[in-house]
Amino acid sequence: MAKKDPTDLSVEEKLKALYMLQTTLSAIDEKRALRGELPLEVQDLEDEIAGLTTRVEKIQGEIDDFQAAITLKRGEIATAQVSVDRYKQQLDEVKNNREYDTLTKEIEYQSLEIELCNKKIREALVKVNERTEDIEKTKALIAERNADLELKRNELEEIMQETREEEDRLKEKATELELKIEPRLLASFKRIRKNARNGLGIVYVQRDACGGCFNKIPPQRQLDIKMHKKIIVCEYCGRIMIDPELAGVKADGTPAEEKPKRKRAIRKTTTKKKETEETDEE
Repeated sequence: MAKKDPTDLSVEEKLKALYMLQTTLSAIDEKRALRGELPLEVQDLEDEIAGLTTRVEKIQGEIDDFQAAITLKRGEIATAQVSVDRYKQQLDEVKNNREYDTLTKEIEYQSLEIELCNKKIREALVKVNERTEDIEKTKALIAERNADLELKRNELEEIMQETREEEDRLKEKATELELKIEPRLLASFKRIRKNARNGLGIVYVQRDACGGCFNKIPPQRQLDIKMHKKIIVCEYCGRIMIDPELAGVKADGTPAEEKPKRKRAIRKTTTKKKETEETDEE
């Protein structure tokens, strides 16, 4: 038998399908609520670990830069030392004071360059030590966070294992129900449900009020809801409204609960009348 096109469904059938979908999705929400804040805690820990790992990589990059600078300065020191040695040898061969002064100034200049390079190397080594300590502290923090993450994941997995089978069944049912609903109506329902604080996109009328926001519904509007002729939304919260009977929910305050009270009141009155009559006869 061919499946009925969702667009060919009556308003009553659409409302029934929507309410069944809402019930199924609410059951899924309840299963997920059992997990509490664990998924968020796991996500926060994963984000923090990723941030710390990026920090380690950044610090390691700085250490590499400092070490490259140290290597460069050591090369400059070696070049300057070669020049100093050469100039000192030339001092023995000078022929006048002018050459002597020039060589002396060059030796002094290269010596200052060597001292400056040594100073830069010492500063870079201090930075390398500081950054190395930062890396060790960050790695220790990462190890601590990884341990916490493992515990949280195990706890979450244990809870999910208990509810996974039922949740998968509900998801499959929800998917089947969605195929029975007109795409445009389904999109509207999902939008309403997303914006609703309690995740309810369709609610039934409770005590002449919307079951979502509990604002009073005018009698004429209630009559329209019971007629199932068109889809009606709450003018206050925007939720789709359905008649309790169509939702399979019994209305509050059924007359059957009041009948025994009236019977008991009548019996008491009758007994009092009989006692009064007997007294008058005497």
